[in-house]
Amino acid sequence: QGLLARISDLLLCRWTCRNCCQKCFDCSCCQTNEDEVEILGPFPAQTPAWLISSQNEDKDGDSDNAISELPSTLQDVTPDRRRSSDASRSSYSLTRRISSLESRRPSSPLIDIKPIEFGIIGAKKEIVQPTILRKTYTPDDYFRKFEPRLYSLDSNSDDMDSLTDEEILSRYQLGMLHFSTQYELLHNYLIVRVIEAKDLPPPISYDGSRQDMAHSNPYVKICLLPDQKNSKQTGVKRKTQNPVFEERYTFEIPFLEAQRRTLLLTVVDFDKFSRHCVIGKVSMPLSDVDLVKGGHWWKALVPSSQNEVELGELLLSLNYLPSAGRLNVDIIRAKQLLQTDMSQGSDPFVKIQLVHGLKLTKTKKTSCMRGTIDPFYNESFSFKVPQEELENASLVFTVYGHNVKSSNDFIGRIVIGQYSTGAPESNHWRRMLNAHRTAVEQWHSLRSREECDRVSPASLEVT
Repeated sequence: QGLLARISDLLLCRWTCRNCCQKCFDCSCCQTNEDEVEILGPFPAQTPAWLISSQNEDKDGDSDNAISELPSTLQDVTPDRRRSSDASRSSYSLTRRISSLESRRPSSPLIDIKPIEFGIIGAKKEIVQPTILRKTYTPDDYFRKFEPRLYSLDSNSDDMDSLTDEEILSRYQLGMLHFSTQYELLHNYLIVRVIEAKDLPPPISYDGSRQDMAHSNPYVKICLLPDQKNSKQTGVKRKTQNPVFEERYTFEIPFLEAQRRTLLLTVVDFDKFSRHCVIGKVSMPLSDVDLVKGGHWWKALVPSSQNEVELGELLLSLNYLPSAGRLNVDIIRAKQLLQTDMSQGSDPFVKIQLVHGLKLTKTKKTSCMRGTIDPFYNESFSFKVPQEELENASLVFTVYGHNVKSSNDFIGRIVIGQYSTGAPESNHWRRMLNAHRTAVEQWHSLRSREECDRVSPASLEVT
């Protein structure tokens, strides 16, 4: 508060008044009035600090140059005039200082907004304008090039619904099938009666030429779609193109469920030395007929997308005991096996063969079931397989039809283990390895000998 303090403030502080040697906010001579505020005008807009410093330096340099360049007549002014100019200059410097302090306050960052442009580097910029959609020209024969049969689920049934039986018969010449249906409300089952067929075509050999001297050995398979596993089939009629079946089959099914099913009748040509060939089929939705009243129908056969009949299915159970080193196999049952005997169906049995690597080590077989294509075995077998050799083991299951006069008739085969014949077989083996001491059951579709020999080396090592 003394003289020394005021002198130090005057020399060190830029906020000290030069007239009264007091702080600018304490003295009365430095207080701005309304006129001065109007003259000074509003503070400049907020600008970046680096821009303010550069502008200040430019302004200071310009002002010094301007003062030095003033003529001598203007520089020699009275002290009163110089004092008023100093006061205005101090007020202006105060204003600039306040504006610089305001600019240093924390605020939101300044963003220089420019239009955003997207494009490839080096590519020429082009202005994209909306265009008017124009109708493309389509030739008259454009859609004629499409073949609808290539895009249908069944290539032979693209226009079957629009054709009559006479037109289907004249187009495909596969013959006709006579059958009847009726539902028994009292006992809740559907009766399907296969009566006869006529004008069946002669068999066709594998090279496509017709065998004039041979005749068909037809039989009929019956199922209710979409369930194709639980099917039934008639007996085989020897060497005839006009077979008479007169066989009756029942399906235990509720009435409402029967109305949702589709009756599928497939006429098949029996071949003892190869896979059976499909002659034709007839499908009829049961919702289109009066099941309670029943009726008889003659329907023309149409080609089937399935040229060969399935060989059947086999239900197996596998179980491995690591402590005893035993591999247990259960042959439970089979169903819808390929018929090998015209007169009495088949006499099927299953042969089980253990193969280590590519060496046959053990062979066992089940008992023979007489006159059936849906045999029940429920027989168990055990093989000695150490745990370190389990990963190199394969089990070959082959279903034969017993034949007294000649060699047994091959029906189908699968391989489970190291050289499995497919994904289902590999999955069954993997599940058995992951579930020790637990029996694992699974149905398997039988495969032909050629297919097994092609994909599994273990199949080549057995007979």
